[in-house]
Amino acid sequence: MTRLMVAALALGALTVTMGSAQMTGAGTTAVVLDNARVKAYRVTGAPTSGIAHAPAVVVPLRTSPARKMGEAFWVTDAASIAPADVSVATVIVQPKDVKVEPPATAGSKPGEGTFTGMSFNPIFDNPKVAVIRARMEVDAREGFHTHGSDTIVVHLSGGNIEDTANGKTVVNHWMPGDVEFESRGSSHSARNVGGAVDVVLVALRP
Repeated sequence: MTRLMVAALALGALTVTMGSAQMTGAGTTAVVLDNARVKAYRVTGAPTSGIAHAPAVVVPLRTSPARKMGEAFWVTDAASIAPADVSVATVIVQPKDVKVEPPATAGSKPGEGTFTGMSFNPIFDNPKVAVIRARMEVDAREGFHTHGSDTIVVHLSGGNIEDTANGKTVVNHWMPGDVEFESRGSSHSARNVGGAVDVVLVALRP
């Protein structure tokens, strides 16, 4: 959530990329994050033209007849998702097959850091990712901690998070559907300075 609720995954190089959108019939597809570890798209309505044929985590941003908001699921081919599963705004997160060296310093996992007013509920995990639904209540705080995984934060509610890293404090203003990248090995603390914040965390396996 602003390098936020990842009370232990990975903060640092924050990336929220608004790529070019592609109109695809009744919907649009936009690349919102693309780096060496992951590519993420925001899809509004079906179909999903322009998405790579590769496995992915799919995160509905709103409730539909098929899925609840934030009810993330795994697909083996993101380009062939059933139309019912992307009938509302959705974020699709595709891990890239790259080998990474273990971090020099071990980080923490969600729930292992010192924090108040936060909750972490696992959704699923597999050899590629661990996916968690997280919530930061009003005035919730994360103590200073180091992230152990590259993590994609998909914002469901949006919100205002005060973040302190590298001696600097900023307030990030997130909107529903924003996508954030938090790199492993980075450290920070955070405080919720607005309403409750809900996110889905996608922690990448090394």
